[in-house]
Amino acid sequence: ICNYDLKPGYAGVHNPLYDKSSGVTLVLGDAKDSISKLISEIGRKQEVVEDKKEENIHNIIKDAKNVIIVPGYGMALSQAQFLVKQLADKLRDNGATVRFAIHPVAGRMPGHMNVLLAEANVDYDELYELEAINDDFKNADLCIVIGANDVINPAAREQEGTPIYGMPILNVDQAKHVIICNYDLKPGYSGVHNPLYDKNEGVTLLLGDAKETIQKLITILSEEKQVSSETKTVSPVQILKESKKVIIVPGYGMALAQAQHLVKQLADILKKNGTEVKYAIHPVAGRMPGHMNVLLAEANVDYDELYELEVINDEFKDADCCVVVGANDVINPAAREQERTPIYGMPILNVDQAKHVIICNYDLKPGYSGVHNPLYDKQDGVSLLLGDASDTLQRLINDLNSL
Repeated sequence: ICNYDLKPGYAGVHNPLYDKSSGVTLVLGDAKDSISKLISEIGRKQEVVEDKKEENIHNIIKDAKNVIIVPGYGMALSQAQFLVKQLADKLRDNGATVRFAIHPVAGRMPGHMNVLLAEANVDYDELYELEAINDDFKNADLCIVIGANDVINPAAREQEGTPIYGMPILNVDQAKHVIICNYDLKPGYSGVHNPLYDKNEGVTLLLGDAKETIQKLITILSEEKQVSSETKTVSPVQILKESKKVIIVPGYGMALAQAQHLVKQLADILKKNGTEVKYAIHPVAGRMPGHMNVLLAEANVDYDELYELEVINDEFKDADCCVVVGANDVINPAAREQERTPIYGMPILNVDQAKHVIICNYDLKPGYSGVHNPLYDKQDGVSLLLGDASDTLQRLINDLNSL
């Protein structure tokens, strides 16, 4: 009750609600102040809940060993199947068993989810029909729902008279925890509210575009590896100092950071230390053919130090270290291995064959192709220096000069 005081109203009759010791809260004074206080309190509690939610997601994903992913029409709308594949790979790298549960009416037509996941190179034997997997939800540590609603709605079992009553659904609500990556809380095509949205425990809602929410989950799973890489801050410098042959691979990130002059400085320091330095130029690195050549020419790099893919690719296996500056797709080993991805079959620089790779990229997100780079997951032989390339290169230069 947000009233000014406890005085009776116009009738002069005392209100017994004022005397109740439970079930009634009195917030007295000017109504504007009282309501403002309530709004502030709600906002504060929401911040606490959001922080707790992020922490809980991290722990839940990290600890999950039995995971079921449920794709729906929202995955199709967002074209998020490639990120879903990356998420599954990340979970497996973390030691989890991952399966996909396919509802027969998920999507626009039967088989819609199967086709999309096949495009993302998900193996067919990882896809399970409703009858084959429904009894396994109760044993799952985690179920991740991506753009599905009616096909997981428990109201189909409980609410007679609704359009979905009696329809077989995936037993998502039986998993120990459910993460729902749906666009919003609106009902599905049936118009029936999903009671999963109301659960305070065992359900985490990540609302918005599925690409963004799945990327958040992938980033959380990558954090541990990122931290472990960052603990090796001295190691990349020591490796560079001891290297006798270094290949530098520039990419569009170098152009964005305007870091070509720092790349030249780094190369000059290495040469003074007796290191052979070459630049490997991929034909589609940057915004246009020759983009990297132009930028490096601006920084006064000699043209005869630049080597095209065909000329230098066999030399990576002999390199002590490769320094990548803002390149992703053009060094992504998935182009050799992952069929049906946009980059499969594209010639790449054999960066992964170098004894050690230092990657100065802004973040761990996929390149333009949307395909995750497995180099980011390697525990040995790869150092990740994330952030603006100008900052990470300057840090390398400073550390080399201080040795």
